Amino acid sequence: MGGARVELITLARDIGFDFAGRFDAGRLEFREDVRAMCAGGRCQRYGRSWSCPPAIGPVEALEAKARGFSRGLLVQTLGALEDDFDAEGIRAAGEEHKRRFGALARQARLALGGCLPMGAGSCTLCVRCTYPARPCRHPERVYPSMEACGLLVADVCRLAGLDYYHGPGTITYSACILY
Repeated sequence: MGGARVELITLARDIGFDFAGRFDAGRLEFREDVRAMCAGGRCQRYGRSWSCPPAIGPVEALEAKARGFSRGLLVQTLGALEDDFDAEGIRAAGEEHKRRFGALARQARLALGGCLPMGAGSCTLCVRCTYPARPCRHPERVYPSMEACGLLVADVCRLAGLDYYHGPGTITYSACILY
């Protein structure tokens, strides 16, 4: 149990994540079928963002990069919803998760040097992304989503010993950092 691992999970809790769990990064399964959901247009960001495919490269290259790390930390933000159609609650929880994860990724990069943050969803830093016409305005703050890398979030939750679903009336956003 390395000191950096303890500090990272402590940092995640201090930032305000509702749940955090460690996992063995070597057990991650990178799946082309998960990445295919991006190309299928589920979120409408494929080919429109520096944080999404094809800009982030093929799954094989992301897997090779990830294999350079032995440990991972999964973090979750839990939002309460008034009902299944509570768009405001969903949006608020997503924004809070992105704020928290941005802070964690910045601190992890400073503390650990090399690490691989993978967030929840596409980057939303800019109103309009410069992809592909110009370089990213914020390359130090951009990271791909877990799904864009080919990871099934429910599988990573299992590896980290965390629930994927926290019950009715909730929404959960998950992200991870490999280090």
